[in-house]
Order: sequence, then C-alpha cells, then structure tokens
Amino acid sequence: MAMISCEELDLLARENRGQVGILTLNRPAARNCLSEDLIAALHRGVNDLSQDADLRAIIITGAGSAFSSGHDLKELTAHRNDEDRGRAFFAKTMAACSAMMLAIIRCPKPVIAAVNGIATAAGCQLVASCDLAVASIDARFATPGVNIGLFCSTPMVALSRNLSRKAAMEMLLLGEMVDANDAKALGLVNRVVSPDRCLNEAVELGRMIASKPKATLKIGKEAFYRQIEMPIEDAYAYTSAVMVENMLHEEAEEGIGSFLDKRPPRWPV
Repeated sequence: MAMISCEELDLLARENRGQVGILTLNRPAARNCLSEDLIAALHRGVNDLSQDADLRAIIITGAGSAFSSGHDLKELTAHRNDEDRGRAFFAKTMAACSAMMLAIIRCPKPVIAAVNGIATAAGCQLVASCDLAVASIDARFATPGVNIGLFCSTPMVALSRNLSRKAAMEMLLLGEMVDANDAKALGLVNRVVSPDRCLNEAVELGRMIASKPKATLKIGKEAFYRQIEMPIEDAYAYTSAVMVENMLHEEAEEGIGSFLDKRPPRWPV
C-alpha cells in the first residue's frame, strides 16, 4: 500500500481508531480550503485507506473551526497572471477536484463526513459526496458562489444528487447559509450532534458499519451509485443481477444460514 508522504501529512492528518480510519483536512488557518495540494493529498489518502485491509470505514473531518470553505480562491486568483489568464490551471484544479470526489464515491468502503464547522462551496460538495454525514450543531452549509460571480456548478453535481431539485436550486441560487438542523431536514446530513460529539459519533457509525460483512458492503455501495443514475427498468435489471451474484457469495450463504439456524454469523475474513 502506498504511504502518505511527510509533505501530505502537513495538509492531511491520518489517524486509525480500530477499523475506522480518519483523514483530517489540516489547513485550519485557511479554513481547510481545498488547494491543489490538499485535493491531491485527500485523493491519495482516500485511495490508500480504501486499500488498507485493517480498515472498514473512513471518516473525513477538518482541523480547527471549519470543515472546508471550498476551493482556495487566493491560489486560483494568483494564476490570472498566467499567459492564458489561468485557464489551464483552473481546468486542472476542477478536474482534480472532481476526480477526488469520484474517488470517494468509488471507494469500496463507506466514507463518513464529520462536519465540525462551515462547509461551503466545494466543502459542501465534499459533504454531499460522502456516503454519510454527521454534523455538529454549529455546522453551516452553503453553495455561495453565486454571490461572487462563480456559480457552484461542480458542487451542484453532488448537491442535486442528495437534495430535492428545488432544495438544491434554492441553495445554489440564493447562496445563503443553511444550519445543521435544516441540512438534516434537506437530506444533506444524517445526524446532528453537539460539537464535542461530532467526530465520536462518526467513529461510532464507522464501527457499526465495520461489524457488517465487508464484501456485502462493497457490493451494495457500488450498486447504489450505479443504479441511481439508471432508468428504473435498467436499475431493476442491474440490481437483480447484483443480488444473484451476492446470493452466491459466501457471506450471503453464511449470513442466511446463521439466520435460519438462529445463531450469530461467522463472517469469512
């Protein structure tokens, strides 16, 4: 397994709590904004933890008072002095960020956001891209690009796949902050807890997930994201085929057998 470099550790801290791996965005003075280097570090961190056989769930959180304030606007603006007015750098950054978000979705292990503070623009996109999200009651969410002439088009992809169309459009068109309880009501987060409980609640969710059969989780997560983009008839055909293969897997054989025998399952390692 590839290791996270010392340089990346400055930007992205890693901690393991049993079978749960934690990646912490570590630019607190910059409200954990997603610089080119932090995007690369997070992408690599997710890939590394996805291959770690000792881990069954991954948490992403932020150091300090913010989860992530989105793209590093100072870094982007600095490239307006480039010969092409920044076009190549802007394209490179947006592509890298999109690839990182896709890596979270394609990660075979569930990824949980522990939202400790504000999550705006691409930071809000990061929350929406995770499979589950726990938010501190102090957390706030927004896609405020419309207020500065830069519509949150890439955050819109994740947001529109988590919220209803009208709720997503309201966030995108108004750019206003949404508090944690409203974010839960909209479907952006799963749980809202006190600030001191945010990370521990996410870890507890991860530990509950870790008790489930790992191949079954991998099969289910992949199928979820594939079927949700399909027309309904195609989705049923695809998931029916997935269930047939799942039924033939040793985890299903053991799980169903233990249920019928009224005994605890003995999951294969």
